This record gives sequence, structure tokens and C-alpha cells, in this order.
Amino acid sequence: MLKTVLRFGLIIVALLVLFQLSNVSLFIPSLPADVVISIAAVILIALGIYLGGNIKKDKVIEVAPSHEIDVEKINSLGISTREMEVLKLIAQGLSNQEIAERLFVSESTIKTHVSSLFVKLDVKRRTQAVTRAKEWRVIS
Repeated sequence: MLKTVLRFGLIIVALLVLFQLSNVSLFIPSLPADVVISIAAVILIALGIYLGGNIKKDKVIEVAPSHEIDVEKINSLGISTREMEVLKLIAQGLSNQEIAERLFVSESTIKTHVSSLFVKLDVKRRTQAVTRAKEWRVIS
């Protein structure tokens, strides 16, 4: 938030400087206002490129996924084979209806499995369930 405020503050200051530089042509009559504004614009663009290049971006560190599934963790959580199938399909981004069609069961059965998974993984949303399952190496 502070970076955003500072950036907008610098933009406002740059615009004010640009407007003040346009008044320079009043003191130097031989120099047209367009030339002064053009020179100021080039200087400010160069300054913006220089400062923009120095802004540090957040580094994204990707962790290589572990392909080993922790069977003991699955057993300790009490996740059934069908719930594992449902969890893998949730991780693929399928809706309850799509999962039901794939597994040849009703949508309410899938909702029951999803609710059971939420309790076992101690989460409240599908995305949290997938994240937690990957953290605990329940799915890859």
C-alpha cells in the first residue's frame, strides 16, 4: 500500500514539475513552450524507466512437487478410496456435477464425499482442500 501511495505521489510531483517547466518559456522567450515540454517529457520518461527498472519484484519460488503420496497420512485421516477419487477430481477443477457424471453417482453423493473430505482435511473450501492435500502429500 505504501509503495502504491509513493508511486502516485511521484507521478503527481512529476506532473507538477512538468507544468512548472512549461512556464520557463516565459523567462526565455526564444524557447517555445513545446520544446520545453518535450525536453521535460523525455527527461521524466527516462527517469521513469530508470526508477521502474529498480523496483524490486517479488520473487516466486516454485517448489518441485513431491510425487510420493503419503499412504500412512491417508490412512490416519481415514480417507476412503472413493473420497480419494473425488479429491483428485476436485484438484482437476471439476464441479460436483461433473464429478458425479464421471463416477456414475448422484450429485448428492458427491456433496457427501466433499463434506466428509472437508471435515477430514479440516478445511472449509475446495481450494483449501486441494492445497492441504498437496501439503500433506495426500495427492500429487
